[in-house]
Amino acid sequence: MAARKDVDGASVPALYGAELRHRREAAGLTLQRTVEGSFYGASLLSEIERGSRRMPADLARHVDRLLATDGFFERRCEDVRRARKGAHAEYFAPVAELESQARTIEKWSPTLIPGLLQTEAYARAVVHATHPLDQPDEVETRVAARARRARLLEQPRTPEYWVVLHESLLREPLLPHEDMAHQWELVSGLATRRRIVVQVLPWDGPTRPFLKMDMMFLQFADAPPLLYTEGAYHGQVIDDPALVGQYRKAYDRLRAAALSPEVSLSMIDAAAEDHRHGKKPA
Repeated sequence: MAARKDVDGASVPALYGAELRHRREAAGLTLQRTVEGSFYGASLLSEIERGSRRMPADLARHVDRLLATDGFFERRCEDVRRARKGAHAEYFAPVAELESQARTIEKWSPTLIPGLLQTEAYARAVVHATHPLDQPDEVETRVAARARRARLLEQPRTPEYWVVLHESLLREPLLPHEDMAHQWELVSGLATRRRIVVQVLPWDGPTRPFLKMDMMFLQFADAPPLLYTEGAYHGQVIDDPALVGQYRKAYDRLRAAALSPEVSLSMIDAAAEDHRHGKKPA
């Protein structure tokens, strides 16, 4: 039997991963052998064992059956989820983690600039609007959590990020002129450096069925794609392949109707310039 590897002062995810590795090695199984029969790859299991990825519930059930652990790993998934939640909303915490593991993120954003692209001023305005009774320290905790998420785009290539914004976001500012100028400068800078691709869907684009519905598609190197949708106080992860595929077609139609990245970037730059001069974009 393999010797158990101790974890001193480790976090809950690290302890969970260490226990998984111990049980797997005690059973004489490789990473690849352990994931056979599931939808997941050995690299994902390796990261779970290192404490850097969350265990999907269906993979936990698979591991419990294989290792005869009587539901141990499925039950402990909730402990890991709570430990990783941090300052994010209950429904969004798993998605924040998935963002950091995605190979590609594709987003339709009809009502707000996406969290990964928000300045602190914009994030603070969103928090004030959605949680008006939060105390100042609670607001700053939420804003800091969004800022940490945004560091994901400081990585040079991964994830690839493509976003379609509704034109109303350019024409109906959420912040005073100076702050909106900084916000659009941030988006423009990311696009100019080719770190993101951004398109603007005009007012008359085919948006009516999706006008209040955010869509975010996440693709992974070692797991099936997911769709995440949300409102102001709820969110839903959809993993059914047929439903993800249907929404994917809708997203592709929206993206096809949007302006080209070059024209969209020109509009964003023009909006930033208007705000710098104290004017609402025409």
